[in-house]
Amino acid sequence: VQLQASGGGLVQAGGSLRLSCEASGRTFSSYAIGWFRQAPGKEREFVAHIAWRGGSTAYSDSVKGRFSISRENAKNTAYLQMNSLEPWDTAVYYCAAKGPLHHFSRSYDRTEKYEYDYWGQGTLVTVSS
Repeated sequence: VQLQASGGGLVQAGGSLRLSCEASGRTFSSYAIGWFRQAPGKEREFVAHIAWRGGSTAYSDSVKGRFSISRENAKNTAYLQMNSLEPWDTAVYYCAAKGPLHHFSRSYDRTEKYEYDYWGQGTLVTVSS
């Protein structure tokens, strides 16, 4: 699976952006998708996750209530809608995929970057104050 993240840019505090993560291949629906971010000088951190069947989502405490993850399997694309952006949201945002998964796949820590098998190249989000 190859992932292409896009949609980053410069936005003022309080603004919104929508990131997209487009995947190659025909089994996108079998992959869980995670969004992570990495600010300069900091570790890559978990932002959001959506299950391979799309029904379950999870967020870090720092973005809960402001960000929303979704997916359109027919378009092989996942999204991260980011609202009420703040300067501390400035980072390179990466999408990642874990899978292919099925009903008998082992459980995993969706917040852990080492659990993911494929990564996109990242897209820069800059929030000005």
